[in-house]
Amino acid sequence: MITLRKAKERGHFNYGWLNTYHTFSFARYYNPKYLGYSDLLVINEDRVKPGQGFPTHPHKDMEIISYVLEGALEHKDSLGNGSVIVPGEVQRMSAGRGVTHSEYNHSKTELVHFLQIWLVPNVEGIEPGYEQKTYSDAEKLGRLRLVASPDGSQGSVTIYQDARLFATLLETGQAVTYQLAVGRHAWVHVARGSIILNGQPLEESDGAAIEDETTVQIVGNSPVGGRADVLLFDLV
Repeated sequence: MITLRKAKERGHFNYGWLNTYHTFSFARYYNPKYLGYSDLLVINEDRVKPGQGFPTHPHKDMEIISYVLEGALEHKDSLGNGSVIVPGEVQRMSAGRGVTHSEYNHSKTELVHFLQIWLVPNVEGIEPGYEQKTYSDAEKLGRLRLVASPDGSQGSVTIYQDARLFATLLETGQAVTYQLAVGRHAWVHVARGSIILNGQPLEESDGAAIEDETTVQIVGNSPVGGRADVLLFDLV
């Protein structure tokens, strides 16, 4: 069964410096139908104006993944990490027993557009941790590239949850297939472009919950010359 989460139905707030869309309930947006999916708690699509951002704030017991689509995101945290995240990179921060961090648009002239993803960890009170890795377009084009997993396999970042995150880039007509184990759930998020998911069309920023399916097929369906940028979560 596939349940669509249309982009236009998400929570939306425009604060001037931040234009944000919430797939699931978050902050001022509350929808009892969308309190997360399995251990996937947050997918926020954020656009931050040049030189603006989120000042230092705390997190605890959360797995936080940043996935940049355009521009550059500057990160600093209480662990002493300081970095700039650009398209093609995945950043993972395990908040554990407590961490503070800030996120700013690194550019003074261009917008930064990124996805903020939170997963509930399967262990609490751990030592906070941080990782950032690069995955080239070639690694994702026409295939599912594992970018986050509980064991860091295939060069993925390590998360404290029985979940796996794959990224793929699909030209029009290109297809990838994923076999979902019995009892597992999946979530698909179309970061850019459009796709056909098990026969159902999804547009940019749409999402879909998948359960009681053994095969997940994603076909690129963007206009000729365009690519779909898609995330697939394998969840308990």
